[in-house]
Amino acid sequence: MLLNKSADLSEKGQLYIGEAENIFNRLTQHVKEKDFWNEAIVFISKDDNLNKAHIKYLENRLHDIACSANRYELINNQKPTQSSISESDQAEMEEFLSNILTLVSTLGYNAFEQIRQVDTKVQPDNEEDLFYISATRGANGIGKTTSEGFVVFENSQVADPITNSYPKTMLKLRDTLISEGMIVKENDKLIMKRDYLFSSSSSAAMIIMGRSANGLTEWKMKSGKTLQQYETGDNN
Repeated sequence: MLLNKSADLSEKGQLYIGEAENIFNRLTQHVKEKDFWNEAIVFISKDDNLNKAHIKYLENRLHDIACSANRYELINNQKPTQSSISESDQAEMEEFLSNILTLVSTLGYNAFEQIRQVDTKVQPDNEEDLFYISATRGANGIGKTTSEGFVVFENSQVADPITNSYPKTMLKLRDTLISEGMIVKENDKLIMKRDYLFSSSSSAAMIIMGRSANGLTEWKMKSGKTLQQYETGDNN
């Protein structure tokens, strides 16, 4: 697994998932042919008990999980094919896969982590800790603060047009989200197509509202409590 974390707010990092029988030779080849990466993570079996079919199965599963998480831009030329293995081998590979995901996360990489788990999907009777923005020019967002940043949920509506004083860094991020299909136009409205993790509540607020904004005061719960009050424990 080759990757490059982006320090740019408006860009994703890049990720390549591959398999090889000889890791040293493959990495040497990638040094010559791929110049995007600056870090590599390699997984092997200590007893050499992984055959080609096992490895192809893991490569396919990791690719699918990374695509679903949508944290990095995958630069594989094509989706790895999934090999056909027995049910018992599949169960063993899923355990191996679980160990891979745990170790990658422990090392500080979130390439395979879902931004929002299935059981936290917004439900009419599950609005605890959710925050909202509703403003002019069609802005209508819903999200949640996390340890990594602020998640804006799919189907949130993005203001259109933006103000003349809109920050250039936010304009670049907005344009990138539109070009990547994260923000799409539907029925003359700009909509967040999928959940998106912003680095801060303010960047999330500025994308949704199309103007300069302080996310700590703009994001509010149904009760009217601001994000700032929520984080400081202010109940007034």
